[in-house]
Amino acid sequence: MDSTTLFIVGLFLLLACAVLAGELVSRLGQLPLVGQLIVGVVLGPTVLGPALGLQGLPTLFEGIQYLATFFILMAAGLAVSPEQIRATGGSSVLLGVVVFVVPFLLGAGLVRYLYPGIPLLTSLFVSLAISITALPVLGLMLREFDLLSTRFGAYLLNGALVNELLAVTVFAVLLRLLGTHGEVATEVVVSVLSVGLFLSAVGAVHYLARALRAVAAWRLFVRRFWEGWRSREAGFAVLIVAALGAAFLSQLLGLTFLIGAFYAGLLITPESAGRATHRALTQVFDTITWGFFIPLFFALVGLSMDLRLLGGSVESLAVFATLCVFAFGSKVFLGGAVTRALGWSGEKALGGGFLLASRGAVELAMAVILLSLGVFTPTLFTVVAGVGLVTTFVSPIGARPFVRPGPKLPPAPPESPDLSDVGGSRPLSEGPRSTAPIAR
Repeated sequence: MDSTTLFIVGLFLLLACAVLAGELVSRLGQLPLVGQLIVGVVLGPTVLGPALGLQGLPTLFEGIQYLATFFILMAAGLAVSPEQIRATGGSSVLLGVVVFVVPFLLGAGLVRYLYPGIPLLTSLFVSLAISITALPVLGLMLREFDLLSTRFGAYLLNGALVNELLAVTVFAVLLRLLGTHGEVATEVVVSVLSVGLFLSAVGAVHYLARALRAVAAWRLFVRRFWEGWRSREAGFAVLIVAALGAAFLSQLLGLTFLIGAFYAGLLITPESAGRATHRALTQVFDTITWGFFIPLFFALVGLSMDLRLLGGSVESLAVFATLCVFAFGSKVFLGGAVTRALGWSGEKALGGGFLLASRGAVELAMAVILLSLGVFTPTLFTVVAGVGLVTTFVSPIGARPFVRPGPKLPPAPPESPDLSDVGGSRPLSEGPRSTAPIAR
């Protein structure tokens, strides 16, 4: 079949099957992304791809996969705000640092041992990808276990937030080191300065927007501006333009557009944009991201996996199993140990360790970029994605016997009306706002 027909057929199969599989596995107590990944594996080279003539799909979908990756990282970034970071307790910071730094450093040594001769940067990227606790996936599991509004759930979620911030920042530094020649120490300093410059620019824009909102004349100007704006969903367009601007800046600094997409969430928060505006924007963004890009993204990741590469020998299977055990066990042990040391019960500590072992969208987005850059071979990409699939599948099963709902946190005070929050974005519906944790 011609390329246009193949694109339409492939898009129909991937999206339809991903949505149905996600719904099916969710009814079986699993997260939708598990089913969506499996759909890609089945339609990919591992099972039906050659028979259905779908071998060319990964190339056809390269552009849309980049766009889906952009939306995934941007959605994850919308969960982050400087105010939330400041409000994160010291216990959550300790948890997030320990469950990222220790597996990352130990994992780099393990990867070098399992893959002799692998470049140092590549081993660091592999270790980084298997050391991330998935903030969105953890949020979904906390909601499933009725922990999202509890003190324990807040502790785990903020720990995952710190983990993800560290991982994305380290990823930016490592990417800046790719292709550099010269003294390693000098290059590391330049990379750190580049990341610092980018974060300073994003933070400055955020705090400027927040400061302007305190000025009555500015709020009046914004309200009248949006009242006179005739285009529909202009606020959503402003959100995308801001993210693209941040992505362009990070690309110029050698940090890849993913970093800009993630940290663009710092620009759009309830404090900087206003609660009503933020709510309207994220409602539209949630609809597009969760309804189209997220299921398609995970299906495309599965489509790029070739599990036959893992079964070529007993040795390759043993390497994959070792990484799965390390990725899962390190999170369970360290997360449980830190939680227990902070005074939580042994049952909660073990349950929290299992929940922290889940993986999700961010490390898979990193793996997609690294595969396109040639840093990951198809085998390494399949290993990283396979570890994410296994750990995400096992995590809720292991946590279930140890997780009990706890007392709820007191509800937030009601919002006061703010006439400046016109927003420029007219939601498609006035239904309840999505509770998806990556777009709060």
